[in-house]
Amino acid sequence: MIRPASGGASEPSRLKMADIARMAGVSISTVSRALAGNSLIPKPLRDQIVEIAQTHGYVVNQSARSLRLRKTDTIGVIIPLAHEAGQLISDPFFLEMVGRLADEITLRDYSVLLNKVIATEPGWLERIIQSHRADGLLVIGQSTQHEALNTVADAYRPMVIWGAQIPGQRYCTVGSDNIEGGRLAVARLAARGRRRIAFLGAVDAPEAAQRFEGYRQGLDRAGIAFDPALVVPTPYTMDEAGQAVAAFLARGVAFDAAFAFSDVIAVAAFGALKAAGRSVPDDVAVVGFDDVPLARHGAPPLTTIRQDLRSGARAMVDLLFRRMAGEDAPSTLIPVELVPRDSA
Repeated sequence: MIRPASGGASEPSRLKMADIARMAGVSISTVSRALAGNSLIPKPLRDQIVEIAQTHGYVVNQSARSLRLRKTDTIGVIIPLAHEAGQLISDPFFLEMVGRLADEITLRDYSVLLNKVIATEPGWLERIIQSHRADGLLVIGQSTQHEALNTVADAYRPMVIWGAQIPGQRYCTVGSDNIEGGRLAVARLAARGRRRIAFLGAVDAPEAAQRFEGYRQGLDRAGIAFDPALVVPTPYTMDEAGQAVAAFLARGVAFDAAFAFSDVIAVAAFGALKAAGRSVPDDVAVVGFDDVPLARHGAPPLTTIRQDLRSGARAMVDLLFRRMAGEDAPSTLIPVELVPRDSA
């Protein structure tokens, strides 16, 4: 005979659904439906079964239930960051977008499973899908993973991506009019008499490439020649963006304005400019992109291109649930607007 080790205690057997069924004098399927709140079970019987379960400390095995029903009541929210591994979920844009998505998802009585992915290995998205931990996926940004998204799009329908609409895309997107945003930013700066307008950002992800294209178009419309020397490859994180702008300033390239890919980069530029003895907007006018709360509290408050993240999040969740129901929901483009403040 094998005995417990000295000082130990044998663990009591875990109550099973069959035990509750025996106590209540009903079938296991009736217990399952009652614990799920199924209105087909009369309320007095439901209440009796729930009371038995609570009295005896029964906990529903959600994994087993999900496997049985092939439904998790969970939506996966994925942030792929192949292009910028150092960017954090605490980035102001991600914080706002994740919060708004979570609000919309929980309103539908679903849970949220958040996953930051440094997507470098082929098949990363397939592995997430095959884990069956969520009924649908919302992806914040395409990063450099357009082909990975396209690869699964035909076979896996319950997926919506926040990002740019690009040629050859087979997946569903919701995103802002990035090109128009770039045009509006440059038009604002040109209207203030600025002629040496820098672009602060990278162009390695679709949204960034579109904002850069809008910058180019804005220069052309304003009759300003494009100067490659004014394109400043700038990381997405605050500290690294500030260092990149400081290095650009140290090169002595003349400029009197800047359009930043994001509000974070724009505010990082404020610090670098101040350290170099340059004032905003007198010496350099600055326009950002996003209109996160950080923009309103900058010093000075930041002129920026507003993305309507509330409408965007609502559209993403609505399209996802339509696709989960088997509909072929199309991509959506969200308008942008210029928000003038003191920095330009």
